Amino acid sequence: MKLQPDFAPDTQMVSAYGPGYVEVNGVRQTHACVFAPQQAPKPWGAEQIDALQASHIDALLFDPLPEVVLIGTGREQHMLTPALMRPLMAKRIGWEVMDTAAACRTYNILAGEGRQVLAALMIE
Repeated sequence: MKLQPDFAPDTQMVSAYGPGYVEVNGVRQTHACVFAPQQAPKPWGAEQIDALQASHIDALLFDPLPEVVLIGTGREQHMLTPALMRPLMAKRIGWEVMDTAAACRTYNILAGEGRQVLAALMIE
């Protein structure tokens, strides 16, 4: 699906997504990545839900801390255990887990509202 952003050019927005990719500001990402409105995508390392570990969640805690973290789990939504999400809860950061397509759409809405949102996406 192609999306048409209407935001400042330095704001990182999902411009398209589909099987095997997510585009952020027109740059295609084909591996798990993390990004925020003022932070370009960087590798996340959590390529599959089965490989997700606490260290991957800890990697989401950098300055500035987000208000909410959206975790895209690939083609399907997978629930994550509260124990795994404890680092976010300890910092009082909200989090939602959804399939990657839904995370892309939700990210754009929240970023467009000026929220401090962080997307952590697995790409299948």
